Amino acid sequence: MKVSLLKSKIHKARITECEIDYEGSLEINSDYMDIVGIRPYEKILVVNSTNGERLETYAIPGPAGAPEFKLNGAAARKGAVGDTIIVMSFGLYEESEAENRKPRIMVLDEKNQIVAKKGSLAE
Repeated sequence: MKVSLLKSKIHKARITECEIDYEGSLEINSDYMDIVGIRPYEKILVVNSTNGERLETYAIPGPAGAPEFKLNGAAARKGAVGDTIIVMSFGLYEESEAENRKPRIMVLDEKNQIVAKKGSLAE
């Protein structure tokens, strides 16, 4: 049997742009995607801590070095510039893998700069 566990998490990111006239998704700095292990076009869960909205979408890589989080398409209606969000991805693991599995967690400040690494990133 496989279990679904948290694989990657970006905590306290701030939305930097919302663009309704777009096909959809959340654009994330590609460096940050690499650090936490979110692949381009991977399904993600986005939780808006500011307004309580939750949505599933997919991640698209943004410019490296630019600490931007852009909600696009219909997802842009679920947040506003400055809102704080949590971005998560999940993986399926065998029960034997699940016992010692730690997610890759990154915490950001109000300028979307990394302030902490947790889980397997802290080791």
